[in-house]
Amino acid sequence: MTPLERPTSWLWSVYEHVAMVLGLSALAVVCLSWTPLAIALYPVLPTPLGRWVGRQAIMRGFRLYVGVLRTVCACRFDLSAIDALRDQGPMVIAANHPSLLDAVLITSRLPNAVCFMKADIMDNPLFGAGARMARYVRNDHLIGAIQSCRRELQQGAQIVIFPEGTRTLGYPGNVLNPLTRSTALIATRANVPVQTLIVEFSSPYLGKGWPLWRKPSLPLTCHIRLGRRFEAPRDARLFTQELEAYFRAELSGTPTPVAASVAA
Repeated sequence: MTPLERPTSWLWSVYEHVAMVLGLSALAVVCLSWTPLAIALYPVLPTPLGRWVGRQAIMRGFRLYVGVLRTVCACRFDLSAIDALRDQGPMVIAANHPSLLDAVLITSRLPNAVCFMKADIMDNPLFGAGARMARYVRNDHLIGAIQSCRRELQQGAQIVIFPEGTRTLGYPGNVLNPLTRSTALIATRANVPVQTLIVEFSSPYLGKGWPLWRKPSLPLTCHIRLGRRFEAPRDARLFTQELEAYFRAELSGTPTPVAASVAA
């Protein structure tokens, strides 16, 4: 057995520290390489072209980053299910949120994704310029955000949203925060379906409360699978309750049928 196959050895622990530094550094390099170009291009490119360039840059940049994690950081990602959504038209893609990495993994596979993002991330110098270039939507003014999402959906985009509103507080991944109504409100106003994604990590790395410089437990694995697709909801409150019940059942390993009464 090689040292890299012995998770309890001191050499493996050293490798986990090195992999953490390499992984975080790679993300910083990818984002900072694009930021000056995004700042320069944002005010001069026509909106449709700027939107396309911004989303392509994020997808390809994050795909490169995921490749680095796979190659040198002992990360194993099963993301193939997401590819089936690429050409399926406008929809709200709703996922549970156990880690900072899941947004990166999802957007690395979708060429026309629009993230519904926290305002403080949009204002972050590392991510903000690229997010604005791609016309991502900030969540600090809900009515305006819903209108922006509706416009993007009408133009063929797919809205990526984490209905919990923040990373899941707790581990393992069978826990869930209470859901906000944002997902239901967007889907109701835009009259589009909601496709769920179930995100499962092998450890709570970069989850809620995980310090940025705390090393991961490698190998880190993540499996993202397609969940149920709901038709455009009619009642935002009832749909939010049912969506939360659905996620809790899926994450606990005891899926239950979804009542048809809240779906169009």
